[in-house]
Amino acid sequence: MSDGGTSRASGFERAGVRKTAEGLTYLTGFGNEHGSEAVPGALPEGRNAPQRAPLGLYAEQLSGSAFTEPRAHNRRSWLYRIHPSAAHPPFTRADNGGIRTAPFTESVADPNRLRWNPLPAPAPGTDFLAGLWTLGGNGDATRRTGMAVHLYHADASMERVFSDADGELLIVPERGGLLLRTEFGLLHVEPGHVALIPRGVRFRVELLDASARGYVCENYGAPFQLPDLGPIGANGLANARDFRAPVASYEDVEGPVEVVNKFCGNLWTATYDHSPLDVVAWHGNHVPYAYDLRRFNVLGSISYDHPDPSIFTVLTSPSDTPGLAGVDFVVFAPRWLVGEDTFRPPYFHRNVMSEYMGLIEGAYDAKAEGFVPGGGSLHNMMSAHGPDRETFERASAAELRPQKIDDGLAFMFETRWPVTATAQAAHADHLQQDYDDVWRGLQRHFRPTH
Repeated sequence: MSDGGTSRASGFERAGVRKTAEGLTYLTGFGNEHGSEAVPGALPEGRNAPQRAPLGLYAEQLSGSAFTEPRAHNRRSWLYRIHPSAAHPPFTRADNGGIRTAPFTESVADPNRLRWNPLPAPAPGTDFLAGLWTLGGNGDATRRTGMAVHLYHADASMERVFSDADGELLIVPERGGLLLRTEFGLLHVEPGHVALIPRGVRFRVELLDASARGYVCENYGAPFQLPDLGPIGANGLANARDFRAPVASYEDVEGPVEVVNKFCGNLWTATYDHSPLDVVAWHGNHVPYAYDLRRFNVLGSISYDHPDPSIFTVLTSPSDTPGLAGVDFVVFAPRWLVGEDTFRPPYFHRNVMSEYMGLIEGAYDAKAEGFVPGGGSLHNMMSAHGPDRETFERASAAELRPQKIDDGLAFMFETRWPVTATAQAAHADHLQQDYDDVWRGLQRHFRPTH
């Protein structure tokens, strides 16, 4: 594999893919105007659409926002490819499998606390797309509002190519490394990393291990951006320099390739006579990227009390109300706790926002048991939640020395609207029927002084 053309053979060598993934180079920076070419001279200078694009390529713009959106929010990239995207046969409907899309009307929103064990093992030969399973969501994909929570469990690499017209995909691996072959180039992500595939970008997921499992946030709304820092100042949280975009790397494959498109909640398929991952050069800011969650610069109290979890926001999708996100992506990364006279785990609370939480590794400091890597919990708006009994008793009696939390990596998709669980999630065998039991035994300690 090089920065030049590649040919894809069926049944690739797994060890060779792993070696390729570990040798990748990247462009760095979030939201930058990047440019890359796999063949010298493929990227035109001084204009986007010359009369004849270099090297006999086709010039094509991919717009991730309306043309007239403010410059700070405008997303677009120019692609210089072997075949134009318009050169394809008609799409026909395909089976949606476990994928569901907003509006979620097959169930009602549930005020109860819900928690699931990890997805069961997939049937042999299940690729990333077939392994996607929708837990729930909100909004309306056709109106570009809201989000969906998906999980995936796969044991085979994709031979087909996928794109999502309904939203961008934030992929959070929990088990198994992934090589993402995109129109813009290659990204390598492992558990502890995340990858963002923008709306409409075509890609293929290849497994670097025997199986892969994780989470996906499908964001129908405004593209994710870094949150404003306000009084924090100029630095902190996720640093823009730590986001990695791919360098141009193309497939020059002539032959049948299945391309699957998610459009208005349904999957559509067509068989191309070439690979659509044939972009030889590109420039723009509507690009995929990857981020290592352990590079998150955690901020917190150095005096007392537990700050609100908004300080752990990695990415935010803003809504029409300032400060109210369509969806936030929050990470609970390794950190020091030093608060004096402070209950240090996450506090008991009820929230106008709805929270889906997942665990990538280790344990979460508010739940002593039952919340395992690959599983997840849903606390809808105003659902009372917080530490379980064991955690409360331990933290209430702990000696408050400086404490390093480095034995777990958890995250949260937090959203402005209630999350309606799909019927398949509401009735899944891996739904924990006894989740409420974790709060049983929280005893009365009130002792009036008069």
